[in-house]
Amino acid sequence: MSGRGDFFALAVAQTFSISGTRLSVIAIPWLVLTVTGDPLLTGLVVFAEMAPYVLAKALGGPLIDRVGPRRVSILGDFFGLFAVGAIPLLAAFDLLSVSLLFPLVALVGLLQGPADAAKHALVPVVARRAGLPLERVTGVVGTIERLASTVGAGAAGALVALVGPAMALSFNAVTLGIAAVILLVGVRPGTREVAAADKPKAKTSYGSELKEGFAFLRGDAVLVGIAVMVAVTNLLDQAYAAVLVPVWAQEGGRGAETLGLIFAVMSGFSVLGAMVATALGERMPRLPVYVGAFMIISLPRFAVFAFDAPLAGILATLAVGGFASGFLNPILSAVILERIPEKLVGRVSSLVTASAWALMPFGGIFGGALIAGLGLSAAFWVAGVCYLAMTLMPLVFKRFRGFSERGGVPRQV
Repeated sequence: MSGRGDFFALAVAQTFSISGTRLSVIAIPWLVLTVTGDPLLTGLVVFAEMAPYVLAKALGGPLIDRVGPRRVSILGDFFGLFAVGAIPLLAAFDLLSVSLLFPLVALVGLLQGPADAAKHALVPVVARRAGLPLERVTGVVGTIERLASTVGAGAAGALVALVGPAMALSFNAVTLGIAAVILLVGVRPGTREVAAADKPKAKTSYGSELKEGFAFLRGDAVLVGIAVMVAVTNLLDQAYAAVLVPVWAQEGGRGAETLGLIFAVMSGFSVLGAMVATALGERMPRLPVYVGAFMIISLPRFAVFAFDAPLAGILATLAVGGFASGFLNPILSAVILERIPEKLVGRVSSLVTASAWALMPFGGIFGGALIAGLGLSAAFWVAGVCYLAMTLMPLVFKRFRGFSERGGVPRQV
């Protein structure tokens, strides 16, 4: 199989995996809201999934470097199928409760954290095999991610409305299984994975490998700056998607199909942005595009909900913001992966992304607390202003000045 075949298989596996995950992002909060009507409890369930996800992603890096990203991704998706599938199965027998939902979503997070990190670590491998510039590959992967998010969000609204939020999660289980099979069949084992299977590796402790990854990350000011900025914006994004917008929809008497439409429009236009970013990737000035895109998606998309604007105005604002957001992930992924030596890709990229996701488990709780303390409209304003403030960070701190350096695909060590 050619290197282009490996790249195609990874892209298709990502499509299925993210489509299912996007559905669960809508279905699980909607399930808790419709059963309990409690925004704070909804945030706690989201926390129960995201906290293990981030922790497992942070601690799983040495495992990815030891046994190979392909194998970790396949196993995580395969067992994730059963963890997610247990939710609709219990619902079918009328055995599902919120108390059972907590450990189930925690298990899903525990499995998907390393699996998602492993797919990210596969990107430089398939880029090298395919002989493609890293920025071109991250652009295509970013486009695939946005397209999958659009499909998943649209399917979520329709499926939740048709069969209910619990049964809709069957789709998520199936997509994880398909992603595992595609990676198993379509991506060749890497040299590190083959070596791990053929002969024992020189003894090094898991803790020392994790420490080595932390030391590299701490010593790179650009990676630290990215992790801090994205951690805060991810917190606000999670509050927005998991609690603020679902509560807005429920309080306004709107159904899950409206919720799915809102997220699908933003994701759909982000596909267009990611396609443009892929075409222009190697010629774009990274830092100005990165800051400009973040500013466009910051306050406006919160403000339209705070004003309770007509649905058409909300969708138009999200379309513009979605297009801008499509430029972010291709740039971020290329910057991160270019700065990490191949032998450290698993542990360092996992730590960077886990650090960037570190506050996400608290996003739902933060959103629920804002609503409880300030009301829905004020909660949107506070979150939007904080988001705008974070977008200005690259213009204030010198550590972002290395952002525009281009280093190509990480060298093989």
